[in-house]
Amino acid sequence: MEQQLNELFNWLDETSTIIEQEENTPYIEALIASSNLLFEQQVPEDLEPNYQKQLTDKVNQFQFNQYDREARRKAMQLAILKGMKGATQQHHYITPDTIGVFVGYLINKFLEGEQSYRLFDPACGSSNLLLTILNQQEHLTVDTYGSEVDPTLIRLAFNNTNLQEREIEYFHQDSLKPILLEPVDVVASDLPVGYYPDDEAASSYELKAEEGHSYAHHLFIEQSIKYTKEGGYLFFVVPSFLFESEQKEQLQAFLKDQVHIVGVLELPKTMFKDEKFSRSILVLQKKGEGTRDPKKVMLAQLPSFKDVHATNNVIKQIDQWFKNDR
Repeated sequence: MEQQLNELFNWLDETSTIIEQEENTPYIEALIASSNLLFEQQVPEDLEPNYQKQLTDKVNQFQFNQYDREARRKAMQLAILKGMKGATQQHHYITPDTIGVFVGYLINKFLEGEQSYRLFDPACGSSNLLLTILNQQEHLTVDTYGSEVDPTLIRLAFNNTNLQEREIEYFHQDSLKPILLEPVDVVASDLPVGYYPDDEAASSYELKAEEGHSYAHHLFIEQSIKYTKEGGYLFFVVPSFLFESEQKEQLQAFLKDQVHIVGVLELPKTMFKDEKFSRSILVLQKKGEGTRDPKKVMLAQLPSFKDVHATNNVIKQIDQWFKNDR
């Protein structure tokens, strides 16, 4: 797959650079155009002849669908990272593959025996997390939905999904406002962290701040629970300080009323340049008929994913939890 990955990335990079220079546009905008070109296999006819020939030559080089889905996803991911490097706003962030793979593994464990389910990411960004999860679940039918307010990220998500030949229904909107979506079985999201600027919209939430702006990540948790079926599961990548903020008591009381806290898995410290940016995976189950608290909350400090032996030990502990403590 490495050869396929390199070939696809080089194609996207070279074609994006041609568009960037010819149209004097930022690389990330050029990437949106080049990835669409790769999918459509059709060059616009109203271009300057030399420019049109350059793009036509690139399009004729190969067919994207001859490449593995994971190679396509990773090539897009690398190109997006290049485009965002140095000019990335905080919310322009790609969930690392290792986290997506681990969340996908957890979903498989909790939904073992299911043939189909509905999946939603209310902060999908360029959709790397959703696509990483879907590429691990070829044996299941997954109706998938994503919501994203940023216009650049939603276009990248759309092109990313086309290149993966997946079906994902996207909502280009503020996910903290009402969404035209029936409740889902699973929510998986790498939550944006910070303050939500729309105090009027936040005023309808139980987790709104008494004074000043509310925490966006708290509101995303509440909104996600609202759009989850009773008994459904939620997998959030959250800041490790989630239960240490000045609003922790309000959050804990809300969660106690609405969900069962199933697991808290602290991600490897080595993944983060600064410990204050460390993240954890929070696993919740929405309360419903027949649901209950687990016998014991799944707690783990995940080792570096590069340490295969230590990672396998944690997987064994999680398997034991499913047998004895769920």
